[in-house]
Amino acid sequence: MSKKDLLLEIGLEEMPARFVTDAMNSLKEKLAVWLKGNSIEHGEVAAFSTPRRLSVYIKDVMEAQPDVNEEAKGPARKIALDENGEWSKAAMGFARGQGMSADDIYFKELNGTEYVYVKKFIKGQKTFDLLPQIEKVVTSLSFPKNMKWADEDMRFIRPIKWIAALFGDEVIPFSIASVPAGNETTGHRFLGGKVEITEPADYEKLLLSQYVIANPVDRKNAIRDQLEKLEEEQGWNIPVDETLLEEVNNLVEYPTVLFGSFNEEFLDIPDEVLITSMKEHQRYFPVKDNQGNLLPYFVTVRNGDHRHLETVARGNEKVLRARLADADFFYKEDQKMSIDHALQKLKSIVYHEEIGTLAEKVERVRKITKLLSGLVPLSKEETAFADRAAEISKFDLVSHMVYEFPELQGFMGEKYALQKGEPQEVAKAINEHYQPRNASDNAPESNAGAAVSIADKMDTIVSCFAIGLIPTGSQDPYALRRQASGIVQILAEKKWNVSLNELIGEVINLVKADGIGSKEEAEIQEEIVSFFRLRIKHVLQEKGVRYDLIEAVLNSRITSIPSLLERAEILEQEKESENFKEIVESLSRVMNIAKKAGEQGSINPELFENEQEKALYSEFLKLEKDSEKMDPRTSYRNLSSLKPFIERYFENTMVMAENDEIKQNRLSQMKILAERIQSFAGFNEIIVK
Repeated sequence: MSKKDLLLEIGLEEMPARFVTDAMNSLKEKLAVWLKGNSIEHGEVAAFSTPRRLSVYIKDVMEAQPDVNEEAKGPARKIALDENGEWSKAAMGFARGQGMSADDIYFKELNGTEYVYVKKFIKGQKTFDLLPQIEKVVTSLSFPKNMKWADEDMRFIRPIKWIAALFGDEVIPFSIASVPAGNETTGHRFLGGKVEITEPADYEKLLLSQYVIANPVDRKNAIRDQLEKLEEEQGWNIPVDETLLEEVNNLVEYPTVLFGSFNEEFLDIPDEVLITSMKEHQRYFPVKDNQGNLLPYFVTVRNGDHRHLETVARGNEKVLRARLADADFFYKEDQKMSIDHALQKLKSIVYHEEIGTLAEKVERVRKITKLLSGLVPLSKEETAFADRAAEISKFDLVSHMVYEFPELQGFMGEKYALQKGEPQEVAKAINEHYQPRNASDNAPESNAGAAVSIADKMDTIVSCFAIGLIPTGSQDPYALRRQASGIVQILAEKKWNVSLNELIGEVINLVKADGIGSKEEAEIQEEIVSFFRLRIKHVLQEKGVRYDLIEAVLNSRITSIPSLLERAEILEQEKESENFKEIVESLSRVMNIAKKAGEQGSINPELFENEQEKALYSEFLKLEKDSEKMDPRTSYRNLSSLKPFIERYFENTMVMAENDEIKQNRLSQMKILAERIQSFAGFNEIIVK
């Protein structure tokens, strides 16, 4: 069967850079799924994107679906035939439904019962006849933000300006939002024009002739190569932020790197301010020397060719000069403000109308920090640093600089705290308490910073849950998921064995004492613990732990995060060991029968009737000795050692004895042993073959 190449390009007004890559990948995946669902075989699938287009090129698409010989099963023989041995209405209806007649029916046995069958031939449809359906593939794309235009009812990321859709050299007949598919594409907005596509394979080459590099990987590599060449020519170091590079790549179709300069006097402003002004506001790359010192230059990427670069550079310099002049003014104005004055201003800033002011939040953070300082291994000096850092943790939020550049919160707090004479450890903790800022960020390095970070994040989570601000779907305005993940990350990296359940309970008490929310403490506790379970589950999934092992450890009480993560990793490591199955089965048997015990009762060794009962009880007492001090590895080894004692116990002991006193004693023994097993993991959640 012959094959042809397929090309689909959706031309748009400029899309927001942050949505381009995901939209491209989504179109590629959906089109591939559509082809598979229609049994259309094909070769390699390639996706392209620029700010003005989303496109997919698929090689060697079969010109028709394969023919299918299919056997269809109908009703059982006793239903298919009536009392006279004639075909029943059910049999006749089955045959008609398959496009066949009663003459085509035959019987075939399946699992001891005869059923009617027919064989039917389905001719494969031509691919070209099916391809207009890809209109639905395009309209099914979803975006974080959509818009409507003109008098169209359709909602899409941006207005559709043209569609190129070819199967070989034939245009696929469909339209979207009154735009018909054709065989033309549009090049660079200023440097290119319209061009006819005669073959899908020519797509990239044709666009390049119109100053468009359609492949985002090639475009990004072109930017990298130009940056490296500029570094070599100038003797500079241009740090490449991958997030910024991705954004810039999705802002241009034909990238050309150029540089400009700014007044050296602006270098007196902290580096973080200069870099933020360049990267976040102007999408510029900062320039450093080989010692890592910031230089009075910037690098930007033009969406165009090399003509008139000097004019473009001067225009960018003018824009940046105004930005940096503002930053310089704000920085100098902030020097006049004292920390005490800043803290007073926090009293008039409402964090949330149902939660209170920033000053009230800071006071709770300070109390939680003191609580944590008594639970984790902080020295007396570190405790003092943490307390002061918590007290002034938010003072930079009222500065001009942070008002203008919110992403600098914490960074400016550290700078200003040092300028006001605060100890280095306190200043560092102010900055660190926002960490980790995102999934790829590090946890705080200092113990003081880690304690304040946990306190601040926990207060935010508990306060929001108390008033019903719980994340749903993609809605998480206070970034509670990220903050919970941050707490998990900090506790794991610091190996602080704090009981998460107890910490949540203490913070709930503080929040309720401030009159926040009307929900019951128990309800808030349950909701937050469930919320943290999902975050821990995600962490373990990222580590590659099997799903049932994750459920097993999450089935236990969430006390120490480091211990919980280590227990999951131990089970993941042990799952392939020779005796893992037998260990899980024996521990699970105890847990399952313990469910019949009801309330926990005391164990009376005098009621033991055989040596196996005594032996298991004796081993349990040994296991319990210093159990709280045991590391997870030792705890697993001790639980594993119970396997032969448990097996012999059940071989010689009937737990559900006729004598009620003996039965209850045995159930109590199972109950207390099950609780010890449960403290490590819910072994009865583990799937073993």
